[in-house]
Amino acid sequence: MNLLIQGGRVVDPSSKHDAIADVALQDGKILAIGQVPPGFKPDTTLDAAGCVVCPGLVDLSVRLREPGYEHEGMLASELAAAVAGGITSVVCPPDTDPVLDETGLVEMLRYRSEGLGQARVFPLGALTKNLQGEVLTEMLQLTQAGCVGFSQAEVPLVNTQVLQRALQYASTFGYAVWLRPQDYYLGQGVAASGPLATRMGLSGVPVAAETIALHTIFELVRATGARVHLCRISSAAGVALVRDAKAQGLAVTCDVSMNSLHLTDVDIGYFDSRMRLNPPLRQQRDRDALRAGLADGTIDALVSDHTPVDADAKVLPFAECEPGATGLELLLSLTLKWAQELKVPVEKALGTVTVQAAQVIGAAAGQAGQLAVGAVADICVFDPKAHWVVTPAELKSQGRHTPFSGLELPGVVRATVAGGRLAYQATR
Repeated sequence: MNLLIQGGRVVDPSSKHDAIADVALQDGKILAIGQVPPGFKPDTTLDAAGCVVCPGLVDLSVRLREPGYEHEGMLASELAAAVAGGITSVVCPPDTDPVLDETGLVEMLRYRSEGLGQARVFPLGALTKNLQGEVLTEMLQLTQAGCVGFSQAEVPLVNTQVLQRALQYASTFGYAVWLRPQDYYLGQGVAASGPLATRMGLSGVPVAAETIALHTIFELVRATGARVHLCRISSAAGVALVRDAKAQGLAVTCDVSMNSLHLTDVDIGYFDSRMRLNPPLRQQRDRDALRAGLADGTIDALVSDHTPVDADAKVLPFAECEPGATGLELLLSLTLKWAQELKVPVEKALGTVTVQAAQVIGAAAGQAGQLAVGAVADICVFDPKAHWVVTPAELKSQGRHTPFSGLELPGVVRATVAGGRLAYQATR
């Protein structure tokens, strides 16, 4: 299909391109940006006047819930939510059921997702068998099956010796290890430690749960030379440690959840189960440090931490309900909201959810997160001046729980092109 996106503001953070231009697509790839070749005849023309045309967003933390948790989300519903949010590439952790620790499971996930023709799925393989922290998986075979890295998802690896061996092996073959820094024994609470958790009688997770894990990871990275991506940093102290580690030249990158970027523990209110999240919402000083860390480049990427949860699992008391929230359709808007509040240029803000996120994935991402002639056409077209109200019933995700319900947000996705095809177009 030939597609012409006409008259939009083309913003590509990877090349620093920012100008009004046409974008011509042919056979699934970008044919031209700017001057449309003579003789090009589009099958479809999108009027992008007043809109921003940018690379399709890349989300590094998306639970698709399939296989094993189809009552909370399906590949079809969650990938439809992704393109409705302008996202064309997603990384999914391995904590499905069964766990992604065998090549057949990874291949099945990729085959089914590719057949839907929506966002591309980059799976993470399990670091240890069944995420039990005892036996390393066959990383070579999982990489050949399509895994872009290895992770324990939300399951801390208690045995430091196993973690060291995993990092040694990964370093030898150039694999990336994705870890959420949280000490197993200190991380058993349901809210961030502090006056509010104490007053509400909720078990707390101290900042030390994150910093102790970070110190351990950094020492092992220093010893092994492994490349580690830190998932969803949540504290001011954590940001400072990552900043120091990068200054020392350690091969680490990190991301932050959009929930931690905009919310604090005060938002729990009267035990609002929508605020039951992992990592838990911390104090305002932590949120402010996360915002500043993303702006100054200490934090590499912003993620939705999309975790659809079944309705029955959220009506339980706060301490018993399942943590998680839907987020795919909110990532772009919450990126713009952060940028507006901190006066971050739109080009720089979009970089945190496009090219910088793609760089974390590495070579397997190809040219995802950027607009380049000859590259696969993954494009988001959005109206930066339009606003919308988050209405759970109107979300495409199967999970309808979000802490941002009822909030008015900037930025409305008008169209999403995934793999050269028009995967989503707003009806109003």
